[in-house]
Amino acid sequence: MDQSTAERVEPASLTKLMTEYLTFAALKRKTIAFNQVVPVSQRAARAEGSRMFIEPRKPVTVDELMRGMIVQSGNDACIALAEGIAGSEGAFVDMMNDDAKRMGLKDSHFADVNGLPDPNHFSSAHDLAQIAIHLIRDFPEYYHYFSQIDFTYNGIKQGNRNPLLYKNMGVDGVKTGHTDEAGFCLTASAKRGDMRIIAVMTGLGSMNNRSAEGERIVNWALDTFKTYKLFHKGDGVGEAAVWLGVAPKVLLQVDSDVTVNLAKLARRDMKVTVTYDAPVKAPVVRGQQIGQATITAPGMQPLVVPVVATADVAALGTWGRMKAALGYLLSHKSS
Repeated sequence: MDQSTAERVEPASLTKLMTEYLTFAALKRKTIAFNQVVPVSQRAARAEGSRMFIEPRKPVTVDELMRGMIVQSGNDACIALAEGIAGSEGAFVDMMNDDAKRMGLKDSHFADVNGLPDPNHFSSAHDLAQIAIHLIRDFPEYYHYFSQIDFTYNGIKQGNRNPLLYKNMGVDGVKTGHTDEAGFCLTASAKRGDMRIIAVMTGLGSMNNRSAEGERIVNWALDTFKTYKLFHKGDGVGEAAVWLGVAPKVLLQVDSDVTVNLAKLARRDMKVTVTYDAPVKAPVVRGQQIGQATITAPGMQPLVVPVVATADVAALGTWGRMKAALGYLLSHKSS
C-alpha cells in the first residue's frame, strides 16, 4: 500500500496501542516497575468513557493499571499511567507523537492517551497496523496481556472487549475501540504456524458487525497468505566478477534469513534479482557487502536484502596487474 494514499480515521481506543507501547518501553527501560504503586489523580479517576474504576485513595500498581488499560480498556488507567511515566498526560502525548515520527507514521497525530474525539487526533489503518507490529516485535515479553480474557479490579470483573479472542481462530490480541464519531473499530492479530497477520477495521456500524467482519477478514487472511522462507543465512545467490584480484570471481550469499508473507497465488510469479556494481575491485573482504537481492511478487512491496562476499579475494601484485592489463589490451585488440 502506498502510505501517501492512506485515509485518515478517528482511531478511538485503538489510540491505546501507542499508550501501551510507551508503557512497555518504560518497563523495559526500568523507569517504572510492575509492582510500583502509582498515585491516582482526580483527573484520572474521573475519566470519561470506559474505566477500570481506580480511586484516588486506593493503591494501584503498574501491573494492575496495565491490565485495566489492555483488558478493560480503562481510560482512567491510561491517564494514571501517563501521569506516572511522564508527569502529565500532555507530556506523555508529546512522547506519543515523537514515537510516531520515529516509526515513520505519516498519517497519525495524537491529542490524548485514550482516543476521545478531537480535531487534532487521527490515524490511519496503515499506521495502526504499524504500531501493532512494533508492539509485538519490540516487546514480545509483554504481549500476553492482550490475550487475557478478563480482569477484576475494585470488585468489578470485566471481560476483554476483543470478540475474536473467544472464537478459537488463532487470534491473540490486540485492541478494540468505539466512539460515535469513529464507529466500532478493531485491530486484531492472529498466528498460524510461522505466519502472523494484522488486520485493522474502523467505522463499523455495530458490535456484531465488528465481530462478524473481523472474523471474516482474519480467516480470509490466514487462508490466503502463507509464510515462505526464501533463504537461510549463508545461502548462495550467485557470483560477482572481481577486477584485479587473485581470483576472477567471488561467490555471493545473503547474510541473514529471508522470510516473506505472500499470497499463495503470487508465489509462482516471485522473482529474485541480484545487482551489484561490476566489476568488483579487489581486494574483497569476506562479509563485505557487494550488492543487493531484490525480491518482487504481485501485491508485495519489493523486499531488498544485502548480499555479501563469501571469501577474501586479495589484490594482484604489480606483476599480476601488468599481466592483467596486457591481457585486457590484447583481447580488445583482437576483437
